[in-house]
Amino acid sequence: MRWNLRLAAANRGIWKAGDLQRRLAERGMVISAGKMSALWSGQPGSVKLADLDVLCAVLGCGVDELLIPQPEHVRFGDGTGGTGTG
Repeated sequence: MRWNLRLAAANRGIWKAGDLQRRLAERGMVISAGKMSALWSGQPGSVKLADLDVLCAVLGCGVDELLIPQPEHVRFGDGTGGTGTG
């Protein structure tokens, strides 16, 4: 998966992490500067479903705009390139 928060925010005229952080706080999602930095500038290791709900509400988008599937990056351990189920 590719995390696409910055582009989703930019498409809505939000260019700075602090601006988004302020809008999230208005919706009850108060987060530290460190967590905001991880969400804004990187590929976060995890994101709570409740946080995704707030991000989507603030940005007026769906999860599919924040999380972009990259199936070509999936590797299968059995060497077949398949699901390994048979």
